[in-house]
Amino acid sequence: MKQLTACVLALFTGGILAFRPAADTPPTLPKVVEPTFSRDTFNITKYGAVADGQTLNTEAFRKAIDACSQKGGVVLVPRGLWLTGPIQLKSNVNLHVQRGALVQFSGKLSDFQLIKTNWEGVDAVRNQSPLSGSDLENIAITGEGVFDGAGDAWRMVKKEKLAEGQWQKLVKSGGVVDAKGTTWYPTAQSLKGSTTTKPGVLQPGKDIADYADIKDFLRPNMLSLQRCKKVLLEGFTIQNSPAWTIHPLLCENITLRGVTARNPWYGQNTDALDLESCKNGIVENCTFDVGDDGICIKSGRDEQGRKRGVPTENFIIRDTKVYHAHGGFVIGSEMSGGARNLYVTNCTFIGTDVGLRFKTTRGRGGVVENIFVDGVQMTDIAGEAILFDMYYAAKDPVQVTGEAFAIPEIKAEPLNDGTPVFRNFRIKNVTCKGAATGILVRGLPEMNVQDIEIENTVLESKKGLVCQEGNGIRLKNVALYSTETKPVMEVQNSQNLTLDNIRFADGADLLLRVTGDRSKAVKLVNTNTKAAKKDVELGQKLSKKVVTVSKL
Repeated sequence: MKQLTACVLALFTGGILAFRPAADTPPTLPKVVEPTFSRDTFNITKYGAVADGQTLNTEAFRKAIDACSQKGGVVLVPRGLWLTGPIQLKSNVNLHVQRGALVQFSGKLSDFQLIKTNWEGVDAVRNQSPLSGSDLENIAITGEGVFDGAGDAWRMVKKEKLAEGQWQKLVKSGGVVDAKGTTWYPTAQSLKGSTTTKPGVLQPGKDIADYADIKDFLRPNMLSLQRCKKVLLEGFTIQNSPAWTIHPLLCENITLRGVTARNPWYGQNTDALDLESCKNGIVENCTFDVGDDGICIKSGRDEQGRKRGVPTENFIIRDTKVYHAHGGFVIGSEMSGGARNLYVTNCTFIGTDVGLRFKTTRGRGGVVENIFVDGVQMTDIAGEAILFDMYYAAKDPVQVTGEAFAIPEIKAEPLNDGTPVFRNFRIKNVTCKGAATGILVRGLPEMNVQDIEIENTVLESKKGLVCQEGNGIRLKNVALYSTETKPVMEVQNSQNLTLDNIRFADGADLLLRVTGDRSKAVKLVNTNTKAAKKDVELGQKLSKKVVTVSKL
């Protein structure tokens, strides 16, 4: 592995890690073990494959992989257009797609069978993935070729996401439109599935046959690896996925290097990478341009995820670009098994909805901790550059107390196994040019977002900082160049905040507003407060002692 820069390693001082220069990996992380293969090569053409785009080569792929697995080696996919049904990997096989090779998965939905699997963190019935492997060891997919998942044959499309001419063309191509005329479905089965409660979720007493009438709605993830060890994914392009694109689940020792994932921007649930309950890995030099989250960390959902209890841990993610996704680097919201010891460095997010996106909600449970970010560049972020949200996918709270101008307060609930935890994040050297909000922290009154440090960061946005229900939030050497300056920083029901050397546009109307009767110990230090028309505004019944200002 390339060594991390000294500035990244310096991030860890004073925390759980100690600074050790010239280390190959952060000190607490084990070295990632890559698979090895013999030079024996099994060309799919020797097993009957034909590159005419007409012949279904499913059986040829199966025979080549079976033969290779017995000896160990490389299954070679030479240049050409190879039409196929689902491909199942086996241990000790490197599936190598040469430059100029296009593996085109069938758009005929009957070529894929329903199976028991896992979807969005719970047991489910879905169609089998175009590429899959379970309980394998020493496997790889390599080469500079392309895998295309024929996702358009599976996906529904919302009218609002297309121009009128595109919508009319889609409707004329076949399929069905819902009663409201707002969503197109490729088949009537797919439409029926959209109206079913918890479609595909494996219910007690039900089996695969019980889901046959909505089969077409149950889109598969494109590359699904479950309980695999020593995995290498390198160099190829994977595109047009029916749902999630790359989904390792309960895997160990994963190397993802130089992979490109591409999906239409309107493709729902087409995350590029979902690392779920995985251990020990590196993601580097990848390019993701998809219709949902880019790099996503997961670990199961709600009670099932907590019962599994396997966090995603010990990953380095670096030198990777994300375009047009919902989030650049994302944790959650299905993170009930937890996530820890994740290191993100030198990544670029362009045109994503959110940059650094950490999301959960009541009922998830799980602990997300020891997350380190150093060096992220962002432009044209539609929402938040940096987001901590413990109220994801829930109805926004309404104002129950406090001033009319304040952001709504959230009513506290009792702590239980479903209470999620976000703590110990270290973020530094982030630059964002263009976002709706620079930093949004939204914790729960019963469980604040805790121990967050953001340093050496420049954020250009409409709103600056919004911090609700945070504890131990520290901003140091942070520029909040916001266009809305009433106020630049909004703090509500938060405590132990340190705002150190905050820079902002001259002439701001109000630098800091603090509200909520639980707010306390807010420090504004080493900051030129004179550059604002007013430095601090306090909510009703708040003592002046709540905020300490050390003026330059």
